[in-house]
This record gives sequence, C-alpha cells and structure tokens, in this order.
Amino acid sequence: MRLPWHSENLAANDSRTGDARLTPQPGRSDDLGMIPVWSILLAVAAFAAMQYLFHGVLPHHKHEMLPMRLLMGYSWGTLVASYILLVGYVSRDVKRRNMPAALWMLIVIMMPGGIGAVVYFLLRQPMLSRCPHCSTEIASSYHFCPQCQFQMAPVCGQCFRGVEITDVFCKRCGHDLQQDESPARLRAYRD
Repeated sequence: MRLPWHSENLAANDSRTGDARLTPQPGRSDDLGMIPVWSILLAVAAFAAMQYLFHGVLPHHKHEMLPMRLLMGYSWGTLVASYILLVGYVSRDVKRRNMPAALWMLIVIMMPGGIGAVVYFLLRQPMLSRCPHCSTEIASSYHFCPQCQFQMAPVCGQCFRGVEITDVFCKRCGHDLQQDESPARLRAYRD
C-alpha cells in the first residue's frame, strides 16, 4: 500500500500545540546555537582565569620556563572552557530530547574527567518530532507516523525505504523515483 505524500511543511509550527522545538527544520544544524550565552561567558571567564593563574599567580622567576607556562596556560584554559561549553550544550540538549535535565546535569558535572558527558552522549534519547497530522511524538528517523500512517519523509515507491529529495533513483533498489508521485515542493526543488 502506497501512501501519498502530504505537502504540509514539517518545519512550520504546529498550530494545535504551538511547540516549534520538536519540529525539525531540514538543512539546518543548530548545534552551535544550542550553547547558551551564560556558558559562553563563563567559558571566556574561565579561560582568562587560567591565563591569570599561570602567568600572574604561579611563580615565574625563571625566564626559560616561559614557553612551558604559555603552553600550560593555553591548554588548561582551553580544556576548562571546552568543558563549560559542553555542560552548556548538554543543559539545552536534554530539554530538547525530553530527558530529566537535573539528573543529567548532575551526572555530567559530578563524574570526573568528562566521563559524564561521554555517558550522556552514549545514552541520550533520539530527537523527537511531532506528526503534523495527529501530533504524536515520534522519532525523527521514522518515515511514517505509527499512529495515523502520515508520510513524514520521502520514500521509494517500490521498496519504501528513505531517499533524499535530490535522488533520481533509489539507492537500495534502483527504482526510478521520477515515476512516483512526489510532492509539489520536492518537484519545485528538483526543477
């Protein structure tokens, strides 16, 4: 059974729920935009504090140690600033994935050596999006809604596997995708 592609824009806000954060916007990568301003400011301050520690506080009466102090100051400053930026990213990413924010922030901050961040990235939930037809939260990798069978992404008309909007032939079975009924926005993109 082949379902027709619906021409609603997946990136538009869902008017029933008003929740724009769960709807994916194709072609946009907001990974750097996920870092909050407080995290950026704190990272800059931590980097500056490390420079002050290695160049102002620690004894430096031997001039031949200047390259080592520069190396240590910049490397420790970069390490601490990167960790603060990572904590800021995780603080927003847990909310985006509907995970318990307080628990994961505690794990990321309290586990030593960045192990908490590694655990978070290994165990985090997949991104969720809303079906424009029935508002069911589903994983972004789904091509069809499991509740109402709404087609969420372009698929091959023969093997029903996911395809890119710029593909002419299916990567899996070689089916000519131009024979399928494609939505108007995909046809306009191809022209």
